[in-house]
Amino acid sequence: MSRNERRALRKEGGLDDTAFLKAADKFIDVANRENRTVKATELHLAFLFASARYSAYVANVILNVEEHEPFVEHMVKQYQEMLRQHLADPNLAGGPADPNEKLN
Repeated sequence: MSRNERRALRKEGGLDDTAFLKAADKFIDVANRENRTVKATELHLAFLFASARYSAYVANVILNVEEHEPFVEHMVKQYQEMLRQHLADPNLAGGPADPNEKLN
């Protein structure tokens, strides 16, 4: 995708792959900062809660989803696939020596 195509997509409110990953990295940066004072085992649940809360907002307010269950099933499948991909990532397989070490 060319730079002009990426700009046009962002202007329409969309994200290309690069912008998508940059947005995700911003959330990871927040997690890394919070991990200075909150255990990773508790922090990941807070992020999961926030994701569910925001997804519910998008479904109800932005997308006006009337039937919630198909939306929930779709989101669960998306999360499962992303989680499986990351669990299989050799860069994350061993994990940090310190459970409170930041994620790259």
